[in-house]
Amino acid sequence: MGLNDTPSSERIHIGFFGKRNVGKSSVVNAVTGQELAVVSEIKGTTTDPVYKAMELLPLGPVMIIDTPGIDDEGMLGEKRVKKTRQILNRADIAVLVTDASRETDQVEEDLLALFIEKEIPYVIVRNKWDLLSEPFSVNEQECPVSALTGQGIHSLKEKIAHLVNTDVKNNRLVGDLLNPSDTVILVVPIDKAAPKGRLILPQQQTIRDILDAGAAALVVKETEFKSILDSMGQKPAMVITDSQVFARVSAETPEEIPLTSFSILMSRYKGFLEEAVRGVTAISRLKSGDKILISEGCTHHRQCDDIGTVKIPRWIREYLGVPVDFETTSGREFPEDLSGYSLVIHCGGCMLNEREMRYRMKCAQDQKIPFTNYGICIAYMQGILERSTRMLPSVSTYLK
Repeated sequence: MGLNDTPSSERIHIGFFGKRNVGKSSVVNAVTGQELAVVSEIKGTTTDPVYKAMELLPLGPVMIIDTPGIDDEGMLGEKRVKKTRQILNRADIAVLVTDASRETDQVEEDLLALFIEKEIPYVIVRNKWDLLSEPFSVNEQECPVSALTGQGIHSLKEKIAHLVNTDVKNNRLVGDLLNPSDTVILVVPIDKAAPKGRLILPQQQTIRDILDAGAAALVVKETEFKSILDSMGQKPAMVITDSQVFARVSAETPEEIPLTSFSILMSRYKGFLEEAVRGVTAISRLKSGDKILISEGCTHHRQCDDIGTVKIPRWIREYLGVPVDFETTSGREFPEDLSGYSLVIHCGGCMLNEREMRYRMKCAQDQKIPFTNYGICIAYMQGILERSTRMLPSVSTYLK
């Protein structure tokens, strides 16, 4: 994906599901207009989920996901089916591809039930329509197509496009808290963990949202923050900092200036801010030997002082004064069974779409495991959580 492309987390995720040999990959290729997936008469050709970021008109930026057959067999088959089921947790739209020459069977009915249970908008594709001698009538959630001839593919794309309203999401990172011509100072450390030659995604997205609000973004390192703040003729409307330098920036920012972090704003944007604030108080109740899961939504080369695997565990042990255990996950791996943990601390989730972040939060809620994120965890331990969320009234009740 190029530097100017829409991030994966901001794309509508469309998962194509179905049994082996129903022409699922052929339908994907027909919809995308590309040879995205290998097709064959041999069952189980698709062995792992295939992702493709693209523009799908009239929907816009999407992530197409072709999945292995839901009826795959054997030990490897079970692992592939598990991966397919995991895709359901990040799919904004589900497409069930079936063979029009036969009735829907129990495996497919069970898959439909999962779509409904997880509240995923879906469409049922009746593929191989061109082979029917006597076509039958379909309901409004079905779409007859032929991946071979292209019949019905345009109608399928239109139906997919109308399953979600891209204008509904009104979540903002910070722009709705600003007025035109406001100035916001962004504190961005440039250390060993900073990517060479660029800013990380939450920083980029925050800058864009500030500009969309008609405000100005002033980006500085923590070492220059105090002198630049003191030199300003007018106080900034807000200071947003990287969580790793929260304590320093808080000490140098006058109390009357609103202060928060990129991570806290990202939890707001992804829809789990309130749960993260409610869950963070569990840190004070941790006991010796308790286990904490630290989960990141991306995979990256970890530096010697990595925030997730080194800094946060160290800060928590120092805060508690007792030994606790930590386990980490990264990327798309997230355990469904959280019963062995006393707390889940997640990154901001900038690389995950909102549906997946809500799924992870829901896994913790259902098992009554407290769930929070990096920025809120750090602010809590440093005694500045109330201050760093003061501008966000929806969480004030959890801090009393």
